[in-house]
Amino acid sequence: MANFLNWLFRARAEPTDRVSDAPRFYMGQSVSGKVVNERSSMQTTAVFACVRIIAETVASLPLHTYQYKGDGKEKMYTHPLYRILHDEPNPEMTSFTLRETMMTHILLWGNAYCQIIRNGRGEVAHLYPLLPDKLTVDRDSKGNLYYAYRKDNTTHYLGPEDVLHVPGLGFDGVMGYSPVALAKNAIGLNIAAEEYGGRFFANNATPSGILSTSGTIKDPTKVRDAWQAAYGGINNSNKVAVLEDGLQYQAISMPNSDAQFLETRKFQIEEICRIFQVPPHMVADLSKSSFSNIENQSISFVVHTIRPWLVRIEQAMNRKLFLEKEKGQCFVSFNASALMRGDYKSRMDGYAIGIQNGFFSVNDVRRMENMDPISEEDGGDLYLVNGNMLPLKMAGAYAKKALEESGGDGPDE
Repeated sequence: MANFLNWLFRARAEPTDRVSDAPRFYMGQSVSGKVVNERSSMQTTAVFACVRIIAETVASLPLHTYQYKGDGKEKMYTHPLYRILHDEPNPEMTSFTLRETMMTHILLWGNAYCQIIRNGRGEVAHLYPLLPDKLTVDRDSKGNLYYAYRKDNTTHYLGPEDVLHVPGLGFDGVMGYSPVALAKNAIGLNIAAEEYGGRFFANNATPSGILSTSGTIKDPTKVRDAWQAAYGGINNSNKVAVLEDGLQYQAISMPNSDAQFLETRKFQIEEICRIFQVPPHMVADLSKSSFSNIENQSISFVVHTIRPWLVRIEQAMNRKLFLEKEKGQCFVSFNASALMRGDYKSRMDGYAIGIQNGFFSVNDVRRMENMDPISEEDGGDLYLVNGNMLPLKMAGAYAKKALEESGGDGPDE
């Protein structure tokens, strides 16, 4: 019994000097033979377009600092974080640039890091982005996380309180995995298809072939080089070939129609969009989009792609940037309502319903449309309800009172 209790209440194992035992995925050579890393992948149009649309969408959203007040919240314009996150995180860049850089790092490397510079009171004074490929996350002998940043042949060690770390999808909750590394074979195939197309058209869209003869060629290398110099490449296009000494030319390459070159290129664009959860119409592929579904695809992009990234960033900032006494009272939040706006007629119909049912005032609607409010004397802040609507339990009493005031009789029975 004693042994069982000792096993049941055994001490937790000490942390090791590594982040975790979770498997790791590395960039490098794909099965297509092409090297895939964060820089080569950005040279493909589909990856660049997906990374750009997500990064710019997140960076363009307003980021405000709030504090709870009663049952609601209010913006903290005087809080030091408000200006840093909304306007200027450091003297060298804007808030848009910082968040765009962070999202690019997450989408390519799986992690985004910012160095936190604090003042003497412990408040955040500046935020500087750090390159993920120069930073290593590890644990010391006591199991505490630390960050090692390599710069100019020097390693700088930072504690967890000095780094804003936003990880992407991962297995251990500490480090995120690079989407580029996880999908390097799909991206490598896209790179290989692009290079094949480039070489094909550089050769004047002429497939390769062989020169054959029934006789004997003394120096085949010389003949091949002479043929290539005379008729190969785009600069030698449309020349008339002269075959002598019984030479015959025979094409041996597979035609592009048989190789389904265009179909492969289109599928790889869809595959890369699938990796980043971007609707194909946002990277100019309208083959599967129509007027009826394109708005739903855009809303799905906001809900299933952008919103999870916003939550990751908000929670990381709330955890690292506020003082201990401010946590639970203050928070940062993106305003993503503009992304969910419908067309003009749909918005006006929704506003009309809100005003008629008393949960929107005229000024509420004008603020959402970026219009100046009207004065309170003109009814800008009034909340109105439809006079034809009243609680069900008051329906009989209201009718009876109206009859009494009018002096009329009720309906004949």
